[in-house]
Amino acid sequence: MMPRRCLVVLSLLMTIAPSARAHVESGGAGSLLSGLLHPVTGLDHVVAMVAVGLWGAVLGAPALWILPLAFPMVMAFGGLLGMLGLPLPGIEIGIAISGMVLGLLVVLDRRLPLIPAAALVAVFALFHGYAHGRELPDGADALLFSLAFVASTGLLHLLGILLGELRRWPLGHGFVRVLGGAIAIVGCWFLLQV
Repeated sequence: MMPRRCLVVLSLLMTIAPSARAHVESGGAGSLLSGLLHPVTGLDHVVAMVAVGLWGAVLGAPALWILPLAFPMVMAFGGLLGMLGLPLPGIEIGIAISGMVLGLLVVLDRRLPLIPAAALVAVFALFHGYAHGRELPDGADALLFSLAFVASTGLLHLLGILLGELRRWPLGHGFVRVLGGAIAIVGCWFLLQV
């Protein structure tokens, strides 16, 4: 009986729904979708973003939330520099080193004071943001792309935090360290590719 009611409700909703638009304004949906997908399509970005969340979990409060908030803010600034075409040397090296260093910090269970930890994450964020600002797709709405990109990055940080919270259990602590080691290895691999 329940599926029949669902079909009736679905049919009614379809009749009152607005007509579909065959064309989207220049850059509209493509910018949003591109921005959401761009961070998760590059392994270099994924490992660094997850590592920020993992390391935040290693450091605990308040770094647990400050690092994942600071990263997207500085990344957005770096993206602006990239869109403007201002020079920033060593982008690919900085991106590769970010995964390597953040992964090692997780493996070693290294705790830095909040200010140096936030500064380190901010430097890495600048490189990531700059690279992605330079890669803005043609015809994309820069603001929509950037907002979606930052949101997707935040979700990767949140994934890192959730994985980092496994440290509360004995087996989870080892798992987080292994994950940090894998991230460091991926960072080393990217560094060798530069």
